[in-house]
Amino acid sequence: MKALTRFSNTLMVRFLPDPYIFVAILTLLVFLLGVFLTDSTPLEMATYWGDGFWGLLSFTMQMVVVLLAGHVLASSPFFKKVLSSLAGIAKTPGSAILLVSVVSLIGCWINWGFGLVIGALFAKEIAKQVKNVDYRLLIASAYSGFIIWHGGLAGSIPLSIATEGHPFADIMGVVPTSETLFTPYNLIIVIALFISVPLLNRWMMPSKEDTFSIDPALLEEEKVEEKSIEKPTPAQRLEGSYILTGLIGLLGLVYLVNHFVTKGFDLNLNIVNLIFVTLGIICHGTPKNFLLAVKNAASTVGDIVIQFPFYAGIMGMMVASGLAGVVSEAFISISNEHTFYLFTFYAAGIVNFFVPSGGGQWTVQAPIMIEAASALNLSYAKTAMAIAWGDAWTNMIQPFWALPALAIAGLKAKDIMGYCVFVLLLSGVIISIGLFFF
Repeated sequence: MKALTRFSNTLMVRFLPDPYIFVAILTLLVFLLGVFLTDSTPLEMATYWGDGFWGLLSFTMQMVVVLLAGHVLASSPFFKKVLSSLAGIAKTPGSAILLVSVVSLIGCWINWGFGLVIGALFAKEIAKQVKNVDYRLLIASAYSGFIIWHGGLAGSIPLSIATEGHPFADIMGVVPTSETLFTPYNLIIVIALFISVPLLNRWMMPSKEDTFSIDPALLEEEKVEEKSIEKPTPAQRLEGSYILTGLIGLLGLVYLVNHFVTKGFDLNLNIVNLIFVTLGIICHGTPKNFLLAVKNAASTVGDIVIQFPFYAGIMGMMVASGLAGVVSEAFISISNEHTFYLFTFYAAGIVNFFVPSGGGQWTVQAPIMIEAASALNLSYAKTAMAIAWGDAWTNMIQPFWALPALAIAGLKAKDIMGYCVFVLLLSGVIISIGLFFF
């Protein structure tokens, strides 16, 4: 295994470009495929790209906030102690890899945004305490937990079809989570990934001479200290006011408590962000310290701000040209009642490279796959879960979703993708077995 991971890492370092180059190549590839495989003209494809370019603005802002707020919370004195105490459980490089993997899987099963940020922050803290642990594998292990998100409590597709009035309710009705997330086949897949992914990550540990360790001092955040002022101005008093912080923090807590009391465990991305922001404000004590922490964290969001619009443009071309439908129909044409779920999963995995959004992918593929499931007299619910797992599966080698974790870690996509390839292969086998035999 060490030889395989060494070979994979070497390939990725040599040939995997920066994520911006990757998305630029994807853009041109989709443009050409749209021209040659659909009836779209080059001008129409350019129009689809431009019309879709700003389609993920609200989502981009959500990701910017989750990254900023996660950084801010992690840099607070209280949260540093919490992470440090948890990281102290790991005493060896092997236990560090296992611990990060499990924490990330649990976090992403609860909520993908929460899991992505917490996993990366936790991995970074462990790297400060455990000597001789491979930093690249540690961050890859933190990202590997993301494989489970669409089979967990925040899976966008199963939650969407469980909601009254969803776009395909007239065809498939309202599908409760008992028929998707809590079915035997889905639980078998989830449990199998919980067991196998941490063990795989542990197995991929490089030899001592190949270990990429990092100086813990390089991972320390810039200290935010409140300087005492002998005669503060009214403005400076407000900047150093614990009372103002307390009132704003209380406002956020009241809203959050009321949200969970009235809506149950609705942990959507906006609520995750509000939790991070509210706790960040409270844990930093004063507005001045909070804003300094925000300033220190701001340098990590550049990749997301510039790259997400390009993915939105790709999505616009895939949807408007009908190219996503071409891919789906190609797999349907070779499917039967026994292989349909399996090929739906594979088709979704391919489409996910170009439409890296669970909700967006469902919108694109659902009409085609639902019609095919109806013709074969198969389950709409399992069809939806096959698409959901396909969306989660190829995220392992899709830099789009790795950007938040990479920004926190200070690494490039090529640093971790050599390990993530093996998580992709293992999870692909497990999910395929779950969908085909159960």
